[in-house]
Amino acid sequence: MKKYKNLVIGGIQQKVFNLVLVTILLLVAAYTAVILYQTSSLKTLTGETNLRQKEAITKISGTTMDAVVADSLTSKTEMAAMLADDLFTKLSSTVQILADSAETMLQAPELYPARPFALPDASMDGTITLQLVGETGSMPEDPATMEKLGLLANLSDLMTALYRNAGTSSVYIAVPEGYMLCVDDKSGARVDEQGNILTIPIRERPWYVGAAQSNSIFFTDVLQDVFTGEIGITCTIPIRQNGRLVAVAAADMFLDQMATAVSGSGDVVHYTCIINNQGHVVFSPQNQGTLRARNAEDAEDLRFSEQENLAAFVRDALNGTTGVRELDMDGDRVYLAGAPVETLGWAVVSLVDKAATERPAVMMQEQFDSALDEAAAVFNRGFARSKQIIVISVLAILVMGSAAALTVSKRIVKPLETMTQKVRSLGGNNLQFMMEDDYRTGDEIEILAESFATLSARTLQYVDQVQRVTAEKERIGAELTMANAIQRSQLPRLFPPFPNRHEFNLFATMKPAKEVGGDFYDFFMVDNDHVALVMADVSGKGVPAALFMMVTRMLIKSRIQSGESPSEALTNVNRQLCESNELGFFVTAWLAVLEISTGKGVAVNAGHEHPVLRRSGEKYELILYRHSLALAALDGVQFRQHEFQLCPGDSIFVYTDGVTEATSSEKELFGTDRMLEALNKAPDAEPDEILATVMGEINRFMDGEEQFDDITMLCLKYNGPVQ
Repeated sequence: MKKYKNLVIGGIQQKVFNLVLVTILLLVAAYTAVILYQTSSLKTLTGETNLRQKEAITKISGTTMDAVVADSLTSKTEMAAMLADDLFTKLSSTVQILADSAETMLQAPELYPARPFALPDASMDGTITLQLVGETGSMPEDPATMEKLGLLANLSDLMTALYRNAGTSSVYIAVPEGYMLCVDDKSGARVDEQGNILTIPIRERPWYVGAAQSNSIFFTDVLQDVFTGEIGITCTIPIRQNGRLVAVAAADMFLDQMATAVSGSGDVVHYTCIINNQGHVVFSPQNQGTLRARNAEDAEDLRFSEQENLAAFVRDALNGTTGVRELDMDGDRVYLAGAPVETLGWAVVSLVDKAATERPAVMMQEQFDSALDEAAAVFNRGFARSKQIIVISVLAILVMGSAAALTVSKRIVKPLETMTQKVRSLGGNNLQFMMEDDYRTGDEIEILAESFATLSARTLQYVDQVQRVTAEKERIGAELTMANAIQRSQLPRLFPPFPNRHEFNLFATMKPAKEVGGDFYDFFMVDNDHVALVMADVSGKGVPAALFMMVTRMLIKSRIQSGESPSEALTNVNRQLCESNELGFFVTAWLAVLEISTGKGVAVNAGHEHPVLRRSGEKYELILYRHSLALAALDGVQFRQHEFQLCPGDSIFVYTDGVTEATSSEKELFGTDRMLEALNKAPDAEPDEILATVMGEINRFMDGEEQFDDITMLCLKYNGPVQ
């Protein structure tokens, strides 16, 4: 459109001016009234349509955000719970390894020459060192105590490796004489400004007292470190000889390390915390509010909080996954989701401020209102201009005829009618208003149509963004499913595996959990008279554990097929795994080689579950004996092997901890007693029937509960040499 003085050329003014020249008074007046009526109707309809679109967008965005928050918060909480469980499992495994090694040294002190140790040195601050910390601030005067500490100083290399790889803040071993050997990089914190060695009441510290009163792994509540002032938790294991406490193995983990592992956020509207089985918050990125971490003596037991809804939520979270709940806390309305940390009976809780989740919908409404205001302003300006043109036209009608008024007025009214019908048809899933040739009039009608088209395009763009987010989530799920399938395809699945060998019958199964895991079994012929059996479990979860599993499987098979004994094979595999084990994985494994013609076998147990043996005509029973360390736990380990003899009709059953740790709805473990009960229901059955019976009993025990670990089993029945 072009404007020349007060005349708009190419707009409605020009069209009405043409009417004045060619139409009569009555026709122009009639069609002018039609134009006014249609414009007013369009304005009214536009307001109603905009209101309906705003309500629809608000409803869709609100529903979508609620669904996204519920799904995302639940998934994040469950993932954080698994990470926390893995973190505490890794911490307890670290302490267990240290305790086992210390116990071995204390049982045979003559095999380990004393090693030197020293008091803390401020100049070594920042360097990982072995330091003697005690209640006196000086070396022990008792020769027996010095000899004992010198013996335990042989653990220096192991403690250093555990400190580097386990992500702890300190690793130490204490003795009842009031001293402890500690490995960390905080030497300077144990020396005051005058160079005096600081002391610590070791035997009064909660971690020592708890370990002395316990017979297994003990986790403290939140404690403040005597030297650094930082707060965290401590994991300990008592070491006893003849019922007497001789040492305590321990490791610390500060809250900042837990935050890194659990991916906790410091955002006040979205963060994750950990609550122990006493209802105390042991980790939180917040320093204020109900869900902040405090020392044990100051902590509130949230299971019995005055906020009844919060207390009920905490109790439920300690017992199982809660789903998303909405409640008031610290003056705000929040969404909460909880999931249990199975290893400790603790819980991970994630919080999202409800107002933050509603912010995108509010912003979209504001943008929508802004677009409506802009469109209304354009429309009102056009409508005001149209009224001016109509007045001029009516005045011109008094002089001019309207022979051509009908034709010209229809050209004006037709786009408005088409636009009105199109707007009325919008609704439901059809919210897009498209520009058509009928609206390209070159005047305000075209501007109004373009405004409608822009507004509907923005609406569809938002809906498309929501759909893309949903599609990305489904893609990630599909990739995890494919990774699980690839992992299972690496295991032998053809049964019977050796149809021409009638000296034995063999069957194995693995029922994976939802995510990719680290269990595996294997069996293969070493030569014409020897068959190898493998059952193993890699620490940790996910794709890295699965890759570590496949590497371990290939190394074991390669070593055995090259003619090495089980002990030699695992010793060499352990060395290879330790060379590049940056993630700190370890593998529990049971490896046996059976001589088919005689039934003689050699087996090595590297920290794995006890095997189960059945003699012909008898029942299945656990075979208990001392294990070696797990693979990749410590370099230079020599693995012990033992011989066994199978007679015709004997059977052997091996498994992973997913069998005994299958959990019921009452959080009770399946255990070895129930496993033996299942095996002995039909002890004479073939291996495939035996495994089917055990799996059936596990399923009945779990009664629909979610499986959290792979369930892997292998059974071999020895028939004896073929006559």
